[in-house]
Amino acid sequence: MKREDRLHKKPEPALQGFRVGGGLRNLPHNFGLDLRRNKALYLFLTVILTYFILFHYLPMFGILMSFEKFSPVKGILGSKWIGFDNFIVFFSGPYAGRLIKNTALIGVLDLLINFPAPIIFALLLNEIRQNHFKKTVQTISYMPYFVSTVVAASLVINFTKSGGAISESLKFMTGGSSENLLNLPSWFKPIYILMGTWQGMGYGSIIYLAALSNVDQELYDAAKVDGAGYWKQMWHITLPGISAMIVMMFIMRMGTVFSVGADKILLLYNPSTYDTADVINTYVYRIGMQDMNFGLSTAVGLFNSVIGTILLLTSNSVLKKLSGTSMF
Repeated sequence: MKREDRLHKKPEPALQGFRVGGGLRNLPHNFGLDLRRNKALYLFLTVILTYFILFHYLPMFGILMSFEKFSPVKGILGSKWIGFDNFIVFFSGPYAGRLIKNTALIGVLDLLINFPAPIIFALLLNEIRQNHFKKTVQTISYMPYFVSTVVAASLVINFTKSGGAISESLKFMTGGSSENLLNLPSWFKPIYILMGTWQGMGYGSIIYLAALSNVDQELYDAAKVDGAGYWKQMWHITLPGISAMIVMMFIMRMGTVFSVGADKILLLYNPSTYDTADVINTYVYRIGMQDMNFGLSTAVGLFNSVIGTILLLTSNSVLKKLSGTSMF
C-alpha cells in the first residue's frame, strides 16, 4: 500500500473516536455498538446504580416525615402535614443547645486528633526499614478496627471502672483515688476520642501508606545529595507527594463532623454524663425508637444531614481554591 493510501485510509471501528496523536476526541456515537462491546462494564454499572437507587435515593422519600405528624398506621402519604412544627419543637426545646454544643465539640475534637493520627502513623511506618517488624506493627495496629464496637466498649468500660487498669494507673500517678472515669463528665470526651484513635488509627493509615508508595524515590536521593535532612525531606517531598490524598480525606471527614456516631456513645454514657455526652444522634435514637415520635426524629436527623452537607460543600470549595484539589 502506498504511503498516500495509508494516510487516507478510513480508521478501523475500534479506533473511531480517537485521533492519530492519541487522546479521546469524543464518545462513541453509536450507543448500541458500545453496549455490545462493553456488556460486562454496563452490567456492573447497572448493579451499582440499582443499589444506590434502592437503598440511597428511594429512602429519601421519607424526608416528608419531617414535616408531618407521622402515624405508622396512616403512612407517609396519609399522615397529617404540619409544616415546620417538628423543627420548631426541637429548637425551642430544652435540649437543642446542649445537643448541638456537644455534637460540635466531639466532632471537632475527633477531627483535630483522629484525622492527623493516621497520617503521622503512616509517616512513622514508612520510615521502618525492617520489613518483618513493620508488618508486625501494621498487623497489631489494624486489629482494633475489626473488633466489634460492643466488645471495644466493654473493654473501655472495664479498663476505666473503679479498680480497672486505667483508673488504677491514674491513681498511682496522681496519688488520688480510683474512680469510675465514665461517671465523670470531664472524662467522657477524652475517653471517647482516644477510643476512636485506638480503633481507627492503624486501619486509617492504609490509604496514606499506599499514597506514600507512589512518591518518586529519586526525589529523596536528589534531596540527600543536596544535604536535606529527614525533616526537610518530609516537608518538601513526602507531604507534598500525598497532599492530594490528605485534602480528599479531609473533605470527606468534614462532612461527618456532625455525624457523631450514636453507637459508641449509647454504650458508654450514663445519666451522670448526659450533659457532656448527649449528641444529636443519641437524641434521634431516643425520640424515634423509645418515644416513637418518628416525625420529630426525622426532622432532627434532616437538620443534622443539612449541616453535614453544608460543611462538605464549604470545605470542598475552600480547599479547591487554596490547593487546587477537590472532590468535585
